[in-house]
Parts: sequence; structure tokens; C-alpha cells
Amino acid sequence: MKKLIPLYLFTLFIANNLLAQSLKVADNGSSIRFVIKNFGIKTYGTFTGLKGTIIFNAKALSTSTFNVSVAAKSINTNNSTRDNHLSKTDYFDVEKFETISFNSSKITESSLPNRFFVVGNITIKGISKSVQFGFSAQPITGGYLFEGEFEINRKDFGVGGSSAVLADKLKVFLKVEGKL
Repeated sequence: MKKLIPLYLFTLFIANNLLAQSLKVADNGSSIRFVIKNFGIKTYGTFTGLKGTIIFNAKALSTSTFNVSVAAKSINTNNSTRDNHLSKTDYFDVEKFETISFNSSKITESSLPNRFFVVGNITIKGISKSVQFGFSAQPITGGYLFEGEFEINRKDFGVGGSSAVLADKLKVFLKVEGKL
């Protein structure tokens, strides 16, 4: 009987890991939007070119991970002059730092159905900072739709210097489609 217990635990471990689905990020079904105040007026923008891998199992969150990135040069505020300025060294420096990335370190369950919390590092301009935020995970045909939002301070990443007209904090809204 004692010899069967390790075999049972090993089988349970393998079964949990097999249930975790490796998903590819679908850029065309995903969106990264942000809003920041500039001269006191809300300025909206997006990033495209999202890619990465998500491993997700709602019943075994310790095996779940988010490793995603977006092309920094894809910034779009519907103003090409502003977008060109944001690509320069004092903002995103897209020639030197081509991607903005997020890598999770921990995912936990919420008390609400299909709601979770993620902790991880966001890296902008080579600077990594820890963020934590809630997200939803809804099953869709062939994968999951993940949605969440968080707030960061642009100055923590050396974006925009000490501008007196640009707010320090911005809000990021994520809609990420992961497909098998």
C-alpha cells in the first residue's frame, strides 16, 4: 500500500499538468489600451503586436503562467506626431527597447467565479517592476479570453521624464485571447 501512494501522487501531478493548456496569444482577438492625462485631458492609446504563451489551468493555478510581450513601436494615440514623439528616447526609446513584456510569478484564485489575481513583472525600457491585478478568465471556442486592468507610474520606468503636463499614473486595460 505504501508503494502505491507515491505512484498515486505522481499520477495526480502529471494529470494536473496535462490539464494546463498551453495557449498562444492571438493578437487579432486581443487589445492593450491605456489612458493617461495630458494637459488635464484624458489621452487614449493602444499597442498591437501582442505575442507570447499562456499556460492556464483554473484548477491548478500553481502551474499557470503568463509570458507575453507587445511591440513598443506599435503605440497608437491616433496622432502620428505624438506617436513619433513617444517613440523617442525620453519616452519609450523603441529603437533600443523593442518590447514591453509581462511575466507572471504567481496566480491565485478570487472569491468570485472565473476571477483570479496575478502577480508578475512588467518590463518597460529595460526596467522591471512588480504589478498585481485582478483578471477574469472566460472559456471561449478554442481557448480563453482574459481581461484585466492595472495602474502604473510612468516615472517608475523612465517614461516621459519630469513632465509637468503629463500625469504620472496611467491605467492599462487588457483583453487577451489565448488560443490552443
